Amino acid sequence: MTKNKFLKLKTSSFIEGTLIATLGIIITKILGMLYVIPFYHLIGEKGSALYAYAYNIYIIFLSISTAGIPIAISKIVKEYQTLGNKIAKTRTYYLGIKLILIISLIIFIFLFIFAQPIALLILGNLKGGNTIADVTFVIRFVSFALLIIPFLSISRGYLQGHNIMNVPSISQIIEQTVRIVFILLGSYLSLKIFHFSLKTTVGIAVFGAFIGGIVAILYLFINIKKHQKFLDLTTHLPLNKSEEKEIIHKIIRYAIPFIIIDIGISLYNFVDMVFISRTMTYLGYAGKTTEFITTSIVTWANKINMIVNAIAVGLTTSLIPNIVEAYTLKKWPTVEKRLNKALQIIFISCIPMVLGISLLADAIWSIFYGASSLGAKVLKTEIFTALVYNLNTVSFTTLQSTDKFKTVYKSTFIGYLINACLDIPLMLLFHKINILPFYGAILASIIGLSISTYLALKKLSLDHNIHYQETKKLLAKLFFPTLLMVTVITILKKLIPYCISNKISCIFYVAIISLIGFISYILPLYKNHTLEQVFGQKFNLKKIKKLTLKK
Repeated sequence: MTKNKFLKLKTSSFIEGTLIATLGIIITKILGMLYVIPFYHLIGEKGSALYAYAYNIYIIFLSISTAGIPIAISKIVKEYQTLGNKIAKTRTYYLGIKLILIISLIIFIFLFIFAQPIALLILGNLKGGNTIADVTFVIRFVSFALLIIPFLSISRGYLQGHNIMNVPSISQIIEQTVRIVFILLGSYLSLKIFHFSLKTTVGIAVFGAFIGGIVAILYLFINIKKHQKFLDLTTHLPLNKSEEKEIIHKIIRYAIPFIIIDIGISLYNFVDMVFISRTMTYLGYAGKTTEFITTSIVTWANKINMIVNAIAVGLTTSLIPNIVEAYTLKKWPTVEKRLNKALQIIFISCIPMVLGISLLADAIWSIFYGASSLGAKVLKTEIFTALVYNLNTVSFTTLQSTDKFKTVYKSTFIGYLINACLDIPLMLLFHKINILPFYGAILASIIGLSISTYLALKKLSLDHNIHYQETKKLLAKLFFPTLLMVTVITILKKLIPYCISNKISCIFYVAIISLIGFISYILPLYKNHTLEQVFGQKFNLKKIKKLTLKK
């Protein structure tokens, strides 16, 4: 293993890799959550809505340009490494860079040119909020990030294909930190010092993605260059034309399902954004209220969901090379074990987080965005989409890693279609029975994602005799700890006073209840050895020794 004073590359096992990747993503997501507190208050509801419009469009086009290829690179690299084909592995990296350059330029030009029609599609006839010109301006500003972020993803994918999780995780933290500093400092200087318009301020904020990407990719390139030998990048042995075509074909074939999934998830948000806005306007809600509800669901509540979603993203990062290796060697029992392990980690980690956030939604929303009963109601239900999203991500990752692309297309399309078809009818139904209509849109997303996930897991079970008994047993074991935690939190909410309009009061309130609730959940799991069953006895002992400073 190559060493130097700058960094040590470290390969990781499945559980270690999962935790390294998840920790990096959680830190990144926490930073992404915390910055919105000052940023939201700095630019206000109108500026926040404008930022949300640009950000959600950016995510969709980023999915098109990056979501599939880096994960495909990770999959192909692991496949060739398992087979001992170093030349093809290295060539995959360089071909991926060339391919992403072409795609990034095309996507950037398209988004920059067609920003105005996209803005018109988003806003429709909405009055009293941001204008089409404002939305067009910020979409064009954020489009520049599409010129740099794809290259960042390719390098991360190559390292992850070698089971190297530390460097990509650090690069994510660097990218997020630089982006946040640029957003907050740039927005403050623009609005408070130079007195630029709100539109210009938000444009500067979304440009932070480009700046963060540049710094992070420099960090990655420096580390890759210093470890060229270990990564088999010191020689550039040519492949013949047929081999190059095979690699390009693999990249495209592997990437398309990942792209479709990410676009599908992004389209859930985009469809909700359009349908909620139009339906709320039709039902007579004011433009300001409509914008607040719409952007709260698709952006601001999702910022809080990030901490839950980070678990699935971390699992996916580690799951891909491990599943690919087992699949390449046709070790189906290992595939079954890895998939069940990933599902168990999601359930044991996400269920308490989702329920805790839902129960404490009023105080949590107040901490981030200020007291708002409407915002809290959005968060209280929207957080449940995070759990379903995580299950969907892991099940689809396994499908893709085992080349079940047709099922990916079918499941994604069915889930998306169900969501789109149910959005407006459920909103109208809820309104008719005197329930806030946006609950209908949230329920539509949960139903669509749930059906997609079921189809994916069912296909794996039918084709490869993969069973989920261990995961079902875990769910049974989680019932009592979860019930105990919910009971404890519900009682504490009645006993501990707090001021909803005071952020400090809300922080202490959430911290105290969350800590006691977490202890009430984790202790029964520790006592009945469930933690050892999920994370492994050796792993637990190792971590306990580190925490107690024992060698």
